[in-house]
Amino acid sequence: MVRVKICGITNVEDARVAVAAGCDALGFLFYRNSPRYISVADAKEIIKDIPKDIIKIGVFVDAKEKTIKQIAKACCLDILQFHGSESPEFCKKFKNYKVIKVFRVKNQAGLKDVSKYKVFGFLFDTFSQAKLGGTGKKFNWNLLTQLGDLKESIFLSGGLNAKNVQAAIKAVHPAWVDASSSLESKPGKKDHKRVKRFIAAAKG
Repeated sequence: MVRVKICGITNVEDARVAVAAGCDALGFLFYRNSPRYISVADAKEIIKDIPKDIIKIGVFVDAKEKTIKQIAKACCLDILQFHGSESPEFCKKFKNYKVIKVFRVKNQAGLKDVSKYKVFGFLFDTFSQAKLGGTGKKFNWNLLTQLGDLKESIFLSGGLNAKNVQAAIKAVHPAWVDASSSLESKPGKKDHKRVKRFIAAAKG
């Protein structure tokens, strides 16, 4: 069964709803320019509140190695997600953590560097000139069909919701599905009904 990550968590209420609905992981954005940014102090409070078996993923954008390691340790993160221009060499510097590298997909050319990265997971999101993520728009899933060997490492993101997630799963066969802005009532605040419906649809 596909696993579900709910990203852009900023408050304990949203975290509790996602956990109760059956999510497998929560994502926390330690990127100040995001409307879903969360401070280390606030993330720690939420993480203290959630069950130990929920996977905690920290999202970073071209942050310094030292900063990432400090935050990861303080928040007891399980996985580090790199959403910027981090190199394959940079991703190897975090031996104690699983690493997800994000690729923003516009066309086939956007996937040419995937094989250079030796990481735990590859997250494919929709390319946007204006935003690094959280576009709420899907991309052409058929572009991923050539990544055959990576199926068990794929986190699929980009405009997923309760209505299209099963079609996405059938098209791509990802290990994980990931949603954030498409489940919001406003930036940084989840619509609890949408969260519940999305997780139920993905697991269904």
